[in-house]
Amino acid sequence: MFFDRATIEVKGGRGGDGCVSFRREKYVPRGGPNGGDGGDGGDVDLVADPRLRDLTKFRFASHFSGRRGTHGQGSGRHGKRGADVELGVPVGTQVWLREEDELLADLAHPDARLRVARGGAGGSGNRHFANATRRAPTVAEVGEPGEERWLELRLKLVADAALVGFPNAGKSSLLRRISNARPKVADYPFTTIDPVLGTVELPDGSQFTVADVPGLLEGASQGVGLGHEFLAHLERARVLIHLVEAVDDPAELVRRRAAIDRELELHGGGLAGRPQLVVLSKSDLIEQPARPALLEALGADLACSSATGEGIPELVEALAAEIAARPLPEQVEADAEPELVDFLVYRPRPPARRGFRLLRDNGTLRISGKELEQRIAALDPDLDRDRSRLAAELEALDVEPALRAAGAKDGDEVLVGVHRLTFHPTPAQEPVA
Repeated sequence: MFFDRATIEVKGGRGGDGCVSFRREKYVPRGGPNGGDGGDGGDVDLVADPRLRDLTKFRFASHFSGRRGTHGQGSGRHGKRGADVELGVPVGTQVWLREEDELLADLAHPDARLRVARGGAGGSGNRHFANATRRAPTVAEVGEPGEERWLELRLKLVADAALVGFPNAGKSSLLRRISNARPKVADYPFTTIDPVLGTVELPDGSQFTVADVPGLLEGASQGVGLGHEFLAHLERARVLIHLVEAVDDPAELVRRRAAIDRELELHGGGLAGRPQLVVLSKSDLIEQPARPALLEALGADLACSSATGEGIPELVEALAAEIAARPLPEQVEADAEPELVDFLVYRPRPPARRGFRLLRDNGTLRISGKELEQRIAALDPDLDRDRSRLAAELEALDVEPALRAAGAKDGDEVLVGVHRLTFHPTPAQEPVA
């Protein structure tokens, strides 16, 4: 089965904690603090891998996390950075933020890379907190959590040409005839239920790719039949090969072509304006004298028969010329305005840094931040009104998730500015069925 959509959760690795340590050597009085910094957490990257064809690998594995950075150590030794996680996706994968329905990047080229979750920064060791009046600080910073988000992956096949037409129009037979693909062929409709990609070899050694998708029915753009699920795979093709099955009635040929053109227009995505090579297929079913009139009525460029091979070399030659004359479709620009580096590396804008620091002071967690401390300095936690304001300030800064990640348990004391509070986490919500 062909999987062209997947939903995954990615999470950057947590940064390592800073270390509280002091230099203790013989004959070195007042050695001072020398706690090293924690290592940064590992990132999660998506990379366009030309060896992959669909998103099957994400069917049973949907949660991916970078490794945590190691903690700092004494003697100024910094922690090691956490290992990155690299996830291969097929070329042509679009990456969307699931909740916001916002496009992050379009990985339409081999080796295109997108960083989807950054690892958290490592915490500072106690040597950073020493000053003229505090020469032996016992405070170190807790490592920050990594970015966490849900993504939707949507695959759009990247092909030079794509076959389009009604079911049983001969698309699979033609693809078998001209390329190395071996799609299923039978004398009944909808033998193709998944997209198939084939490579066509030309006499001069060059190649181009052709995609076959399930046949379209009238109303496909509104969900009729199978083809509506795969219309998006036609959007990247430079040329559409519009196959119309040969019949004796010219009016029926015109109706069939118009019906498919109407579905392409209703779908959007630029399909209506995409160059078409209109081909009368199964030409062996029509007597030779009747073919010119049918070709003229249909407005077809040529006729061919996959069964006898008639017209196949001319079709391949015409298709190669048409592809060579058409530039690649322009890439979709992401709403997030990613910075494109060397054309292959997408780096979305970094998130805003959180407005507080989480410190560990003699084993007690302390929330530190100049703006936060100024806003709550005059509050009294013993008063109900001030207690509500204090809780609102902490909730606005997303302090609770940071405390949870740092290992805070129900009943632990937490220092917030000049206040000493007891941590009572919000009960976990029951999942919605």
